[in-house]
Amino acid sequence: MKLENNFKERKSLGQDVFEYLKKSIINQAIEPGARLVESKISDMLGISRTPLREALHKLEREDWIEKTSSGGFQVVILTKDDIEQTFGIRSVLEAYAAKLAAENHTARDLVPLEKKILEFKQCLENEDHEKLQKINTQFHDLLYDLSNSPKLIKMISQLRAQISRFRQIILKQTAYAHESNEDHFKMLNAIKNRDGDAVEKLVRDHIIKGKTAVLNALNQEEKDIKIA
Repeated sequence: MKLENNFKERKSLGQDVFEYLKKSIINQAIEPGARLVESKISDMLGISRTPLREALHKLEREDWIEKTSSGGFQVVILTKDDIEQTFGIRSVLEAYAAKLAAENHTARDLVPLEKKILEFKQCLENEDHEKLQKINTQFHDLLYDLSNSPKLIKMISQLRAQISRFRQIILKQTAYAHESNEDHFKMLNAIKNRDGDAVEKLVRDHIIKGKTAVLNALNQEEKDIKIA
């Protein structure tokens, strides 16, 4: 676990620490199953225990960490059930949002989506994998904003952090990353044609591919642990 010391005491410190630790869990700077020792973290970040405990309890409420038998905390380990449920919910919400986007967009709305597809392709060609997750997330956010459904967008946003954790895993797989961008291109064309049914199916299939990639990565980790 590698953390940086860039915090100062202030009223919003607990929230700042929460966001920082959550980001560290998502990008696996703090790995699944890692124990979070209050004294070590507070010393590394140069903060008191009070805002740290506030952050830890919020992380627990949002299922990023869980209590151990000894009374401390550890990062929640992804299970197959977690993956199945999250991707199942995503497939329903995001496919519907894409269908609405096909029905509600204007030609001007699609320009940012085209730019993100090109940015993603350029990063793949340059093997700049660090930026892929950010661009991927931006593409999906732009797409679902076109649904013009605030309630639906809010529901999707509530899954954002968990989804980012999964994207961190699957976009490291080069073959999947290339296929993902091809899927985005197909989605864009379906939206241009205002084919809601087609883009709805494309998004569902896209999310199922993502679920399969995550499950494969999890299975490989389990095999590696057994071999070790």
